[in-house]
Amino acid sequence: MAVVFERPKSLLDVSTHYCPGCTHGIVHRLVCEVLDEMDIAGDTIGVCPVGCSVMAYDYFGCDMIEAPHGRAPAVATGVKRTNPDKFVFTYQGDGDLAAIGTCETVHSATRGENIVVIFINNTIYGMTGGQMAPTTLPGQVTQTTPFGRDPKLAGYPVRVCEMLSTLTGTAYAHRVAVDSVPHIREAKKAIRKAFENQKAGKGFSIIEVLSTCPTNWGLTPVEALQRLRDDMIPYYPLGVYKDITADEEGNK
Repeated sequence: MAVVFERPKSLLDVSTHYCPGCTHGIVHRLVCEVLDEMDIAGDTIGVCPVGCSVMAYDYFGCDMIEAPHGRAPAVATGVKRTNPDKFVFTYQGDGDLAAIGTCETVHSATRGENIVVIFINNTIYGMTGGQMAPTTLPGQVTQTTPFGRDPKLAGYPVRVCEMLSTLTGTAYAHRVAVDSVPHIREAKKAIRKAFENQKAGKGFSIIEVLSTCPTNWGLTPVEALQRLRDDMIPYYPLGVYKDITADEEGNK
């Protein structure tokens, strides 16, 4: 009997610590499918910092390094520069990447470091109990914004792909989602392109993945997916914000 669907070899066969309905597992699978298809798992080094993904090393069947909170791009920079023949990626949440790690993210991008950043945006601090994150939407209720985020008091959400696309060193910035089969397929294509860019030495690539957090949103998994569609995608439009490969091909 032909096998039509199976666990990627790079995705370790262990129980998950993620909450029911969390979409981290989908993104883990997509990354591992890409590593398998490109046959690069043995030459890949991942970096996970603090947040819900703090134990990502339990799931990825490649070498993994644990970084201090927010410092994954800095650690990845050192790893890539000392091991230029390896594929290096970070796996970060919005509280990690866009708050304490903003400096490391921006400067890694502006230097054009040849790494891949997988950025999980679920508009909330997940691991620490549901506080407001830099990506929390206006009006969104969190543990630290019980009456909803008020931009007059807390400022506006950070649109990471739009910001990083303005930097010369950014090669590829693409926002995707994992709320439906078509979007999941598009997310996988984006992740693969980011790793192919690294292979070609194009520079800094970031894939922002709009994701859910049913537990801290106080919703069922199905309701959380609908919220992603109704509230998150309108504020964080999906699509490619920068792609130097496409620009190069268009200028030929």
